[in-house]
Amino acid sequence: MNFNKLEAFQDSLQEVYGIPATDCKITKDHQVVYRHMTGCRDYAGQFPVSDQDLYRLYSATKVITATAVLQLMERKKLDLYDDVRRFLPEFTNLKAADQFELDHFPIEWPNENTKCHLMHGCIRIIDLLTMTAGLSYDTEAAPLREIKKASNDKASTREVISAMAQMPLIYEPQTRWGYSLAHDVLAGVVEAVSDMPFSQYLHKYIFDPLELKDFTFHVGPKEEQRLSALYAADFDTGRFSPASQEMASRFQLTQNYESGGAGLIGSVDDYSVFLDALCGGGKAANGYRLLSPGTLSLLSTNYITGKMLEDFQATGKKGYGYGLGVRVLIDSSCSRSPLGEFGWDGAAGAFALADPVNHISIFYVQHILGFPKVYSEIHPKLRDLAYEGIF
Repeated sequence: MNFNKLEAFQDSLQEVYGIPATDCKITKDHQVVYRHMTGCRDYAGQFPVSDQDLYRLYSATKVITATAVLQLMERKKLDLYDDVRRFLPEFTNLKAADQFELDHFPIEWPNENTKCHLMHGCIRIIDLLTMTAGLSYDTEAAPLREIKKASNDKASTREVISAMAQMPLIYEPQTRWGYSLAHDVLAGVVEAVSDMPFSQYLHKYIFDPLELKDFTFHVGPKEEQRLSALYAADFDTGRFSPASQEMASRFQLTQNYESGGAGLIGSVDDYSVFLDALCGGGKAANGYRLLSPGTLSLLSTNYITGKMLEDFQATGKKGYGYGLGVRVLIDSSCSRSPLGEFGWDGAAGAFALADPVNHISIFYVQHILGFPKVYSEIHPKLRDLAYEGIF
């Protein structure tokens, strides 16, 4: 293996894009084959990046949430084709917008004045996993603002998700693909099925058995000391400045809320162990069985075609389809990774890749909000250079 090109590329990111800090870890067959860090973890540029740093994972949380749901499926606590109302009865008599432009930017989410009709069908667990449930990603919707105010910012995860059931759908389930709060709703399903808080379930069945100590939904004093500096990109100038607390915690809908879609904070080492289990047939290096090989095949199967696939690829994921909470490579001409490679990313630039064919995992982090070039340029280049270095 020769990772000289990958290391040079990672080193160039500060000069080319101005990225203050990066960390990348690659495993193959449960062995670390590459680890490289660049830059500094603080705004003043005094402290180099270290393996003790914590990052806001944002949507990289979704892969972990999907894993939790599939564990419950394996234990026959739920079925992928179950109606969500079996677990969350408040998702009854939902309303769907009569008309919505999914590809219109900036997105204008439906509100209390939008013309709606009663949803024709139902939302199934698989619809939530595949982002075809019709939910929006409006974190400022009136029902969410109201529950936050009524609870003095203390509403629980289940209470917040009940408020989501009052939000209009942007389309009928199973008709379009749209990035949404669906995986937040799945956290509520996990709570209802397991009869425990979402974080408690994750610790009992994922984090503790994998011997992971850094994952958390809440930043306390100890976590604050380890948290890498978070930046925000200016849309007009492209320059980076410290992100406000409001921007950093925009998916923390209340103080007690645990977002299954974007809430976790963690370290590169811990997320890498999780990915290593996924790419190793569902079995971790320490022997813990996270998921069965058959369930992993379900996770990494593409479920969207036609207009739904067009919706997804319009987000920039060229060559990929969408599985159960993950992108899935369906066109080998678009990547040096093999068909079936899967993973996801995060709003601050995290990139997760699991390759079940070659048992390779890649986890990369930077900590910048609102920087789209990380998805269109940096992640694909980093992925391909990693494979060039391995093979």
